[in-house]
Amino acid sequence: MLVSAESRPRNLSAWHAGPLLFGDWGTSRLYVLGLAFYFTGHASPIYLGIMSLIMVAVAWGYTIVCRCFPDGGGVYAAAKKVSPLLAVIAATLLICDFIVTAALSAVEAFHYFGMHGKAMILASCIGTIFVLGVLNWFGSKAAGRFALIIAIFAIAASAIVGAMCLKLLPDGLAATKWTVPGVDDPWERWTSLVRIVLALAGVEAVASMTGLMKQPVARTSRRTIWPVLIEVIALNMLFGIAINALPGRLETTVPDYVRLELGGVDGTGPKFASDFQPVDAAYTPTPEETANMQEVKEYRSTALRVLAEHVGTTSFGPQTGHVLGIGAGIVFGLLLLSAVNTAILALVSVFYALGQDKELPQSLTKLNYSGVPWIGLIISVILPAVVLLIVSDDKALGELYAIGVVGAIAINMTCCALNKELEIKGWERMGLWAIAILMTAIFLTIVVAKPNATLFAGVIVGSVLIARYAVKFAEAKKRLAEPLPTPHAGWLAELPSGPVQGLERESRIMLAARGRANAEYAVDLARKRKAALFAIYVRTLRVLDVTPGQAPRLESDPEAQETLGTVAVIAKRAGVPFVPIYVTSPNIAEEILDYTVTFACDTLIIGKSQRGTLARKVGGDVVRQIADTLPEGVSLIARSTDVVQREPAPSLEAPSPAAPPAHDANKDHKSP
Repeated sequence: MLVSAESRPRNLSAWHAGPLLFGDWGTSRLYVLGLAFYFTGHASPIYLGIMSLIMVAVAWGYTIVCRCFPDGGGVYAAAKKVSPLLAVIAATLLICDFIVTAALSAVEAFHYFGMHGKAMILASCIGTIFVLGVLNWFGSKAAGRFALIIAIFAIAASAIVGAMCLKLLPDGLAATKWTVPGVDDPWERWTSLVRIVLALAGVEAVASMTGLMKQPVARTSRRTIWPVLIEVIALNMLFGIAINALPGRLETTVPDYVRLELGGVDGTGPKFASDFQPVDAAYTPTPEETANMQEVKEYRSTALRVLAEHVGTTSFGPQTGHVLGIGAGIVFGLLLLSAVNTAILALVSVFYALGQDKELPQSLTKLNYSGVPWIGLIISVILPAVVLLIVSDDKALGELYAIGVVGAIAINMTCCALNKELEIKGWERMGLWAIAILMTAIFLTIVVAKPNATLFAGVIVGSVLIARYAVKFAEAKKRLAEPLPTPHAGWLAELPSGPVQGLERESRIMLAARGRANAEYAVDLARKRKAALFAIYVRTLRVLDVTPGQAPRLESDPEAQETLGTVAVIAKRAGVPFVPIYVTSPNIAEEILDYTVTFACDTLIIGKSQRGTLARKVGGDVVRQIADTLPEGVSLIARSTDVVQREPAPSLEAPSPAAPPAHDANKDHKSP
């Protein structure tokens, strides 16, 4: 007896899903808050407040996504309902997101650990990524439990530091400004907001959890999203205001980004790059500049550690403050390393899904003895390491990060708003459209304003699409070389006999092209249109070669049987009503046109001639003849005709009872 258990257990409650979501979404504050002050100075609380409103809108949108996709509602699943190609592009943007997540989280983790030296941090990051790859190779089950424990510790640490930061609120609020020098025109304000859109990073993770959430998924997802959103926004605002009151930051008048990288507001020109190296290699920074840049680097990369050490020092003394800073750095650093591991596993999952759907090579689905897709794992480890070898600065990595997460959210919201099959109320659909338009505008801004991010995403998307094209091309060649297995009872037995159900459908398609690829194309088109499918095979008849009463018949024409039988098998699998037609005639074009009109077909799929130019001139070009005389209202699709090998394929199907031959046009052909 075969016992099968295919359903996944739904044991993920909001109490479990919440910390997991925080582990992705809450991690972003570890680098967003420092970048916000770096770019906008004392106006950063205003920008964080606006970003909080965007986060509320996006979170609301994801409650709808989770409700509509209870079995897994990531952007790939949502986009696949609209377009397979768009789904691949969406998945590739997720790949961009996860690659930079792994790289950026690794860099920031070692910053929080207190490590210094670019070469040392780079070596540690790459080494850690490869160690995580080795652990995942053996299918380590401890990673999930570790991530949950670290997320809980991080929430606790954030709450403790947040409570201690309350005393900084008066000075931080007093220092807050609506506008700051260098960020005062509409474009500069908009691009500054776009620069901190990283605060959205991680929200997409909740849609991937729905397949494991307890029913009803809509309620569980809401209870997961809203508490985490409230925590993320409340602490982001609290820490953002507190940074305004830090020593050295309280006296800042011009944002450090404007002062250092843009050369201030007086037009003197930039002195330093984003990694604080002098633009002019011959320039040596003064001791004061070096000390100032070290302070800027510390708060930009490790804002929460700096805050923890400051509030600990002012409350309990320097020694306690130092210990509190180290403790917070360790907890948040481990949280970031957990995010690296999550990003690697997410990359493996995306590659596995694309391989399963035959969008990328199926080798990506090969499992090792631990059940891990090992080829996808190797690629998922190499890609972040390669990015780190090219870019290892946290600010530059942040700019690469945004394009992936924003593009994925924009596509997800757009596809859900477009999909009329989803049970979404009218006002909800309008809300999704508003979010989609906003996120698309942010995405286009990144494309225009950040050429490095555009180049990065373009290379990844282009590489995946080229690989997808190669896979599809290889599959098409394979179909040309390998016909369907011959049924035990023969092709003739596969042809329908008697009345065919479903012919009353409004749309009808006529197939006049041979080969498996054309058959699959026609059946797929009929399935999508909910149409009935007719296939005609015209056996060319030269009168002088035929003895009266001995014209070719379907029963004695194995090539015609295989051609029509192939369509019949594929149509049966797809549930498409199918009528085969066999004709012997000296005029192919006339017969195809005749039967297309007879059965009131609105679409004609015809195979392009493979004969040479001279042969077409002498015998006539069938496609041209049909195109010139095709009635109005009938669409013409011309496709290349497949040439399948003549060797019999192995029989794989179970024997089926013999069926009478298909409709033979030589017996009862009636013109309209």
